Amino acid sequence: MPDLINFSTWTATVPKTLVGNTASPFHTGRARGKGQNAAVFFVYTGIKVRMRRISAQEFSLAFWICCIYVKLTIAAQRCDEVLASPLPYSAFSSSSVLATDFGAGYAKLNRRVGNGGWSPSDSDTYMWLQVDLRARKQVMAIATQGRYSSSDWTKHYRLLYSDTGSNWKPYRQDGNIWTFAGNWNSERPVRHELQHPFVARFVRFIPLDGSEEGRIGLRVEIYGCAYWADMISFDGQGVISYRFRQKKMKILKDVISLKFKTAKGDGYGSIQGHTLVWSGSLLDDNHWHSVQIQRYRRSVNFTLDQHTQSFRTNGDFDHLDLDYELPGRTDADTVSVRLQFRTWNPSGLLFFTPLMPGGVEVSLVEGKVTVHIYVTLGKNTRVDISSGSGLNDGQWHSVHFLALESIAMLTINGDEMSTVRAGLPIQIRTGGEYFFGGYFPRTDLSPSQRSFQGCMQLIHVDDQLMDLQSVEKGILGSFENVSLDICAITDRCVPNHCEHGGKCSQTGDVFKCACEGTGYTGATCHNPVHEQSCEEYKHLGRSSDVYWIDPDGSGALEPFRVTCNMMEDKAWTTIVNDLPAQSSVARGSVAEDKTVLTLNYSMSAEQVNAVTSSAELCEQHVAYTCYKSRLLNSPDGAPSTWWVGKGNEKHFYWGGSGPGVQKCACGIERNCTDPRNHCNCDADLKQWKEDSGLLMYKDHLPVSQVVVGDVYRSGSEAKLTIGPLRCQGDRHFWNAVSFITPASYLHFPTVQAETSADVSFYFKTSASRGVFLENLGNPDFIRLELKSATVVSFSFDVGNGPVEITVRSSSPLNDDQWHRVEAERNVKEAVLRLDKVHKEVRSAPPQGHTRLQLFSQLFVGASGGQRGFLGCIRSLKVNGVTLDLEGRAKVTPGVKSGCSGHCTSYGVHCRNGGKCLEKYNGYSCDCSLTAFDGPYCNDGYFESGTLVRYDLMSESTSSSPPPPLESGFLSTLGNLTREELSFSFSTSHTPAVLLYISSKTQDYLAVVLRHNGTLQIRYNLGGLREPFTISLNNRNMANGQPHNINISRQDRLVQLQVDHYPAVNYAFPDASDTEFNLVKSIFLGKVFETGQIDPVLIERYNTPGFVGCLSRVQFNRIAPLKVALRPPLPPTASVQGVLVESNCGAAPLTVPPMSAVFDPWQPESGAQFPFNDERSSRIGVKRDSAVIGGIIAVVIFSILCTLVFLVRHMFRHKGSYHTNEAKGAESADCADAAIIVNDPAFTETIDESKKEWFI
Repeated sequence: MPDLINFSTWTATVPKTLVGNTASPFHTGRARGKGQNAAVFFVYTGIKVRMRRISAQEFSLAFWICCIYVKLTIAAQRCDEVLASPLPYSAFSSSSVLATDFGAGYAKLNRRVGNGGWSPSDSDTYMWLQVDLRARKQVMAIATQGRYSSSDWTKHYRLLYSDTGSNWKPYRQDGNIWTFAGNWNSERPVRHELQHPFVARFVRFIPLDGSEEGRIGLRVEIYGCAYWADMISFDGQGVISYRFRQKKMKILKDVISLKFKTAKGDGYGSIQGHTLVWSGSLLDDNHWHSVQIQRYRRSVNFTLDQHTQSFRTNGDFDHLDLDYELPGRTDADTVSVRLQFRTWNPSGLLFFTPLMPGGVEVSLVEGKVTVHIYVTLGKNTRVDISSGSGLNDGQWHSVHFLALESIAMLTINGDEMSTVRAGLPIQIRTGGEYFFGGYFPRTDLSPSQRSFQGCMQLIHVDDQLMDLQSVEKGILGSFENVSLDICAITDRCVPNHCEHGGKCSQTGDVFKCACEGTGYTGATCHNPVHEQSCEEYKHLGRSSDVYWIDPDGSGALEPFRVTCNMMEDKAWTTIVNDLPAQSSVARGSVAEDKTVLTLNYSMSAEQVNAVTSSAELCEQHVAYTCYKSRLLNSPDGAPSTWWVGKGNEKHFYWGGSGPGVQKCACGIERNCTDPRNHCNCDADLKQWKEDSGLLMYKDHLPVSQVVVGDVYRSGSEAKLTIGPLRCQGDRHFWNAVSFITPASYLHFPTVQAETSADVSFYFKTSASRGVFLENLGNPDFIRLELKSATVVSFSFDVGNGPVEITVRSSSPLNDDQWHRVEAERNVKEAVLRLDKVHKEVRSAPPQGHTRLQLFSQLFVGASGGQRGFLGCIRSLKVNGVTLDLEGRAKVTPGVKSGCSGHCTSYGVHCRNGGKCLEKYNGYSCDCSLTAFDGPYCNDGYFESGTLVRYDLMSESTSSSPPPPLESGFLSTLGNLTREELSFSFSTSHTPAVLLYISSKTQDYLAVVLRHNGTLQIRYNLGGLREPFTISLNNRNMANGQPHNINISRQDRLVQLQVDHYPAVNYAFPDASDTEFNLVKSIFLGKVFETGQIDPVLIERYNTPGFVGCLSRVQFNRIAPLKVALRPPLPPTASVQGVLVESNCGAAPLTVPPMSAVFDPWQPESGAQFPFNDERSSRIGVKRDSAVIGGIIAVVIFSILCTLVFLVRHMFRHKGSYHTNEAKGAESADCADAAIIVNDPAFTETIDESKKEWFI
């Protein structure tokens, strides 16, 4: 009799009266055993024993203890016999038939009897066709065919199998309940070789959908061979149960015997009772052991391996009363329900029964069992109780609910400690129906939970086992969307597809990954959250700071923190260690004693190696400070000290030298304390010396240990400093190639992408289509391509048919600018991203293949007759590993290393007029002609709060009038009646004080930018109640462009010229003074002055300060910016904030100085406009003559230069010899030392390399 139910969204209704039936005496199933130890025990319930059907919970006969192994006997020939066709008509059965001629017995492959096959009734909602093989068979393959000469066939179906005709198991593949592809016509058979063959007697086909032109039609065949077994093997979760044929038996004597062997010590077999006897030990030795139990009345002999124990059972009765099934009571005041369930869903309805009136609901709510009892007679009364937790773990759990008289009890998993009791202020009268797993009628008594998704078994109502066969046949109750005799629950978290430590949780349909705190994101925690290097952060415009990086992307290495120092051309990655600077080395006692200093970095060795491997260069500063302590014991002795680097390899060179040379920096540069030694410390002097320098051979870095040997002598001391590891650049980020022909491609090893894979790269092209990369399988494949000028496609096939995902860009992709593509596929979904803006996601089908199996090489650029890609690809990463495109391109025709034209994509990052300069592996911004600085020309020369102050008169200078001015000289001190001021500026920020000249009186000159960007000049020379102002109200000067200002004053006349516009004259009122008294200081960018200052100037314009660029500032003959930017800084100048030299991108505009006698800007001077036609013609003639003379001079000069070159070339070897200078000679102390600077691995000393031969 079936006792197992699988729910999906469902309901099962069972009437109060349950009737049992007789089935096969043996029953096998699956259960989880609980282990105790390596001993055998047997239980008798003393007084009167009721022995019911033994279930997985009650009697696990095999678990891990009983290894009654299975012996398979298979014929020598191939196991591919036809099993179904030879069977008689009666071996076939079905859920229903359309008519007599459509019977199940006609469903044999290639047979035309009857109506040519089986078809179910149109009203059949739970269709199946079952084949009884008459004995257990090894099933290797199956085949299906539509109904002969019709439009009826089955397009998809599933397969169940069983040994008893109940407790069906679904066929699984790739961890899923497998759906087989059926037929597309009525004649052609479709055969499937089973990836996992099985042994069964009964095979059931479950059609899922039929022909669109007709209905479901089916003919089947099963292929395999006979199966024999004389022993049984258990895996720890198996069970055998025996059903007594007689409904009641009264036994006075019984004998139970068996043999077993096992290697596990945690299995048990039991019948719940009160008499417990232990015997044996060390039974998990994988040898056969015999067990025999003999009972007569109350006397029992328990024999294990010839060792017998005799005992008497508890109680007063001699007979063992066995009931096949216990009858239950109906229409009583007691409700008793027991069942077992398993589910992944946190909530669901276990059962519901209406009362008269009212109802009882037992539900799973957030992983715990909750009971609601309510009666609506008279006043509404409700009682709630709950017990358990975390019961949605996919394991079997038992629930026992009992309500009688004035008490209700709920017990979980048979644990008395979990029993919860509650008083009932009402009397219960049971109804006539029980709903298990769902309740969909809309009534006033509807439960809070409507459905259940999972499995139930061993359902007892009032101690009666529910007869599911009667329910299935419609004799008792009904069911909807329920699979009987099968538990199809799937553990979707085994195997765990959540990567990088993500936590897997699931429901009955899907699983999901919690990625919080892992450093990864995505459906399976596959995608890294952080960038792979400091270089990538620099490219994103980030400033120097501490960042998380993940060098291997989606690989196994966890992300870690480093310090990123952003320089103008490259980014430096700094990794610190825990060794303090100038760490004292502990002294030893004998010469053999070595002091080992171990360095620990803030990450694992694998993470450090990932940084050094991808960097362009690395360095680490080391210093050994010694007092009578030798370092390398040069030139000929065994090294006293060495250091250990990558791969635990010892190295016997020091900072400033290279591998293979037992020297320090001074030995390379020939400036050691003792010329006979190659290290300062090797002189063994009784004074403090130091050997220091940079270790620059990155394949040896970082330093992990330093072993110091010469600290055992009296008076010997040493101190050690190992600086942080510093690495520059990221050679993976700019690893690029150019495809110059449509047929050119690169090939790499096969992508490992069974369950998850990711690909990312940058591309730029002027073509409208082309294949980026492709990897093939059979029929699996994966492909990324440019489909059109605006569409990128990601297509693949994992066995369920081709899938294509596309993203469309709003702008053309063939614009010769860099674009980023990211593609990922995992068991849950496939994702395609373009430029981190456009994204498309496609979920994986709930059932189907999940493993992507590829066998060809990975082709980059073109493959398989597809149109190749023309353009550049760089930074190609597969599963976090960067492929060496440049290395493969060196040996591949049609592909060039590197890619020019970075400025077409990244030139936009050079801000504020910066010029983009092409480099082989990147680009840089030239900011020399802008008002800004930094890698992207976005750092202002004047930041907010920056000011320059130049003192013309110190605070202690006397206020007495200065000496008379010399002719032609404009003094910078004293009382001025005339001054000249010129400067250039550019900014986009307002308000601001551009320039302010103070005095020891209230006199001042100020040039400010107002809030609306207009320029204003403010003069305060006394004699007026308000400062004299000149405002240019019609022009916005804060537009980021360079502007030139020239101001000249003599007495009351002021001349102002802005940019290339004509000069304009302004005159002070007659009441104004004309002397600028006691000029004191010049302020640029901001005013920071004591004493009386114009409050309007400070309040309106001085905060937050000038942001932008000032250049060419000159007041009379003083150039304060030039003084401030030329070291050393004199006492008269001071700078606050950031100040960088620049000309603001503007060519200087010069204005002739005003003559003291003749002022050309005076309107009454009678000056004529300096251009007329007559003068122009004369100038034109002279200009033509000058041009002709110049051409002749250039020709003669070119001829002379050619002659000189020829003479030098002919005598170039006479009395001379050549030298090959190393790169970096201009920065080295000598040409020889430049060799070491250029090549850290250089192994010769200067003495060894300086040799000449005369032949």
